[in-house]
Amino acid sequence: MDSLTQIVLGASVGELVAGKKLGNKALLWGAVAGTIPDLDVLINPWLDMVQQLSFHRSITHSFFFALVMSPVLGWILHRFYKKYDAGLWPWTLLFFFGFTTHALLDACTTWGTQLFWPFSNYGVAFYNIFVIDPLYTVPFLCFTLATAFYSRQNKKRRLINYTGLSLSTFYLLLSLVFKSQANAVFEQNFTAHSINPESYISKPTPLNTIFWSVTAKADDEFYNGFYSLADKDKVVELKAEPQQAHLLNPYLGHPKLDRLLELTKGYYTVERAPDKGVYINDLRFGKFDGWRENGGGYVFVYHLWQDEAGALQFEEINNRPKIDKGYLLAYWDRILGI
Repeated sequence: MDSLTQIVLGASVGELVAGKKLGNKALLWGAVAGTIPDLDVLINPWLDMVQQLSFHRSITHSFFFALVMSPVLGWILHRFYKKYDAGLWPWTLLFFFGFTTHALLDACTTWGTQLFWPFSNYGVAFYNIFVIDPLYTVPFLCFTLATAFYSRQNKKRRLINYTGLSLSTFYLLLSLVFKSQANAVFEQNFTAHSINPESYISKPTPLNTIFWSVTAKADDEFYNGFYSLADKDKVVELKAEPQQAHLLNPYLGHPKLDRLLELTKGYYTVERAPDKGVYINDLRFGKFDGWRENGGGYVFVYHLWQDEAGALQFEEINNRPKIDKGYLLAYWDRILGI
């Protein structure tokens, strides 16, 4: 999720764990704990594109990191705030739950999180919430801010924090219900079109959990479609696209290419680049405006080519659409099934 959401979640969890003893310092350090995992991006200047994609949401987002670093940071803060006599255990739990809730919330998004690093670099993903969702974040933020205006002994403080945390958790659970409803419609349409997918990924479109997209893998093709829970009918237009994996044959066997394809979980298509090499489309994220009749390119596209020395080169292509008033109005109408 976005940084603000993780700060809010961390602050609320910090309050839940240690608010009675630490007051607003629990909110503050909870917010810090919710931020620390995303500091892995600071190493990006020393990594190439594939290394960046592989490193993000790995070490600092793992259960291993939470188990190892929480006691260390808890001990440091315990020593620093001796006069509060909060104890080592509350400080340790503050960081542990700050780290783990951050990682688990990220696992609800499309990119996935390497929860079991270093034993596995598989990106666990539940695909039930977009990386930015105002309905999750804004109410949660309001309740967490309100918590700070009450003393740590006040019962209203705990009640307000519990309410914010409960509502946000309920919204996550509700997104899973919506996902299940969308999946039922997608599966009906697979059957209606005589498509027997090996697997499929469904995910919410940006900023909501009403409008869903699906990418289904069947033989050497992928089928993409969109459905809003507000649609009057349950007919989904499924557009087929060939994978064309054979275009990668000249480059196979390179560890970085293998890792890049592993990150896509097999959900990719390949096309020839106009100048040199090929484009690899990461289908997990789809197209921001794929719901429009003439939708644009995929959100994540990687340009792969060989330089004069024969070394493989990678570059990410930015295909984000122009977001203007017309786009937002059309998008809102599509969410509402208009």
